[in-house]
Amino acid sequence: MITGSKIKSLDFYRKIPRDLTEATLSGAGLSIVAAVTMIFLFGMELNSYLTVNTTTNVVVDRSQDGDHLRIDFNISFLALSCEFASVDVSDVLGTNRLNITKTVRKFPISPDMKLAGPEFHPGPIPGLSNHGEHENENDEELGEGAVKMNAKNFDKYAHEYTILVVNFFAPWCSWSNRLKPSWDKAAKIMRERYHPELDKRILLGKVDCTLEADLCRRHHIQGYPSIRIFRKGNDVRESPGHHEHESYYGDRDSDSLVVAMEALVTTIPSETRLALEDKSGTANATKRPAPKTAACRIEGFVRVKKVPGNLIVSAHSGSHSFDATAMNMSHVISYFTFGKRLSWQMLKEVNRLTPYLGAGIDRLTGKPYITDHENVTIDHYLQVVKTEVVSSKTSRGERLLEQYDYTAHSSMMQTAAVPVAKFHFELSPMQVLVTENSKSFSHFITNVCAIIGGVFTVAGIIDSMFHNAMQMVKKIELGKQI
Repeated sequence: MITGSKIKSLDFYRKIPRDLTEATLSGAGLSIVAAVTMIFLFGMELNSYLTVNTTTNVVVDRSQDGDHLRIDFNISFLALSCEFASVDVSDVLGTNRLNITKTVRKFPISPDMKLAGPEFHPGPIPGLSNHGEHENENDEELGEGAVKMNAKNFDKYAHEYTILVVNFFAPWCSWSNRLKPSWDKAAKIMRERYHPELDKRILLGKVDCTLEADLCRRHHIQGYPSIRIFRKGNDVRESPGHHEHESYYGDRDSDSLVVAMEALVTTIPSETRLALEDKSGTANATKRPAPKTAACRIEGFVRVKKVPGNLIVSAHSGSHSFDATAMNMSHVISYFTFGKRLSWQMLKEVNRLTPYLGAGIDRLTGKPYITDHENVTIDHYLQVVKTEVVSSKTSRGERLLEQYDYTAHSSMMQTAAVPVAKFHFELSPMQVLVTENSKSFSHFITNVCAIIGGVFTVAGIIDSMFHNAMQMVKKIELGKQI
C-alpha cells in the first residue's frame, strides 16, 4: 500500500524550513531586479506574439477573378462641360467603347469643386443629324432670317421674348456651316408666321462665338453649333447675365427645326401638340437641360480587359466641332483605383496585416493636374500590380484579400488635336503574395516559462556566487584577525 511518505519521496521541490533560511539585503535587491527583468521580457514576448508577421513573395499572376478588371474613379474637370464630357475605353485587342454612360455619372460643379446642381443627364452624345443638304445657302439680313446677337443686345432679347432660341456657331466649323442655311430658313418661316416684333412669343437668333467669346463662355458653349432654348423669366440671380436654358439635339433641317419651334409656342389643343412633338422626334429626344457650369465631376466605374489599354476622358460629339485652342483639361483626381472595392471590414483586415499596403493603393488620390494653357493633353502612365493577402484567420487560405497597386507617372503635352485626359494602364504578369505567418500559442507559453525559469535560475546562481564570495571575504578577514 502506498503511504504518504512514499508519495512525498517523489517531490522535486523539497522545502527547506524557513527557520533554516536567511534573508539578505543583496538577495532582496537581486530578487527585485529578477522580477523586473521577468516582467520586461514577458512584455517583449507578448508584443512579439501579438505583432503581425508576414512573408512577401513575387509569383506569376494566376488570378482566378476572371478576364476583366474594374476601374473606379472620381475626377473633377475644371473646364470641361458635362454636356460633351465622354468616358471612352480602348485596348490593344481592338476594344473601343465610346461615351460609357451606364456606370458613369456626371455632376456640374463650381470652380471650387462643390456641387452646383443635381446629376446631369444629357442622354447619348449627339450623333449625326439631318442637315437638309438640299437647301441652298443664302445669307439673311437682320429682320429677314435669324437675328444676329451680341453681348450688348442678348439680355434685351432674352427679357423681351417669351422664348428665345439661339444658334451659337463658329464660322470655321463645318457643322455650323451646314446648319446655317437651314437655321436662317427656319428663322424666316417663324418670323413670317409669328411676327416677333408684335407677337413677342418666339425669336430665333445666332451668335458668332469667334466674335462674342465672353458671351459664349458665359453660357458654357464648348461645342459648335450649340442650339439653346431660353425662356423668359429664367434669370440666374447668382450669375448676372446667365439664364436657365435647354439644349436642342434634334435634326437640323429647316422642316424639323420649324416643327420643334412650333411645339414650343403653339397654343392649340394638347392632342395636336403631342402629334407635333411626335413628328419632331418627341420633346424629350430633342431637348435636354443645358449645363449650369463649365466644370464637371465624373465618377463611376468601367470594366476593362486585363490587357494594356486606355481610359480617356474628352469632349466628344458626332455632330459638333470643338475649338482645340480653347479646351482645357485641368483636373483633380479624388480617387482612381483598380479591382473590386473592398468593404471597410476587408480594408481593415488588409491594413492589419500589412499597414504599408493601404498607403500605396491609390497613388493618384487628391492629386491636382492643372495647366494654365489650353490645348494640353494630360497623360497618366500606370503600371498595375496585383497583391493578394492571405490571412491566418482563415483555414487553408480560403479567403484572399485582393487589391491592385500601381505606380503612376504623369506628363502634359501640347497637341494640335482636341486635348484629352488619358490614363494608360498596363498590368504586370507578376503578382505580390503577402502571407501572414501564424504563431503557436503553445510556443508563446513555452517561451514565457523559459523566461521565468531562466531568469530565476540565473538570478539564483548570481546570488549564490555573490553570497559565497562574501563568506570567503569574511573568513579571510577573520583569519587575519586571529
